[in-house]
Amino acid sequence: MAKVSLKLDIAGRTYPISVLESEKEKVLSAANALNISIEALKKHYAVNDQQDLLAMASLQYLMKPTTDSQPDFSLIEQKLSDLTQEAQDLI
Repeated sequence: MAKVSLKLDIAGRTYPISVLESEKEKVLSAANALNISIEALKKHYAVNDQQDLLAMASLQYLMKPTTDSQPDFSLIEQKLSDLTQEAQDLI
């Protein structure tokens, strides 16, 4: 599966990242949601340090109940498949 390079802007900093093409929209959406949460926290609390806001937003996100009871292991499965293929090619 093809990878794409992204530059995510989170809390005013740019993070280069490579993701599977199928995960691109999910990653962009997550970064956007994180930035929205950071801005909301900034408006409601007297905190201006971006690292503190990022930590608080991340904690809020992790504490949200998920509607998906099964974790998504597709990326791990893909990496294991790739490693297995590489190992077979060496034999």
